[in-house]
Amino acid sequence: MSEQNVELVRRGFEHFLATGEPAWHMLHEHVEARDHDIMDGSEYHGHADVRRWLFEDWDSAWSEWSAEEPEEFIDVDDEHVIAVFRIKATGRASGVAIERQDAMVYEIRDQQITRIDYYNSRQRALDAVAG
Repeated sequence: MSEQNVELVRRGFEHFLATGEPAWHMLHEHVEARDHDIMDGSEYHGHADVRRWLFEDWDSAWSEWSAEEPEEFIDVDDEHVIAVFRIKATGRASGVAIERQDAMVYEIRDQQITRIDYYNSRQRALDAVAG
C-alpha cells in the first residue's frame, strides 16, 4: 500500500507541475488542507477551498512563485507520504525573493488524498508526522 501511496503523490505532483492544476480526481471531495507556513494557519475544506488556497491566497501573497520537482518522497507509514521540494517565490508587498526547501504531508485513504499539510521545511513535516 505504501508504494502505491508514494506513486499517487508522485503522479499528483507531476500533474500539478505540468498543468498548474491539482489532479482533482486524486483529491477526495472533502479533502482538508492546512498551510502551516502562514500566520493565520488557515484550513481549507473541499475542492473549492483548495482552489482558493492555491489560486487566491498564494497568488495574493506572492507576485510570482514556482515549485520544483520533489527531491524526495518519504514513505512514512500506510497513510502518510511526505514530498520534499524546493520553492522560489517573491513577496507581493515586500518584493523579497526566497528560495527554500518546503514539504507537504499527504494523508491517503482508499487511493485518494484526504489531507494535505504544508510546511516550510522537511524537518517540520517529519516532526508533524512523528508527534
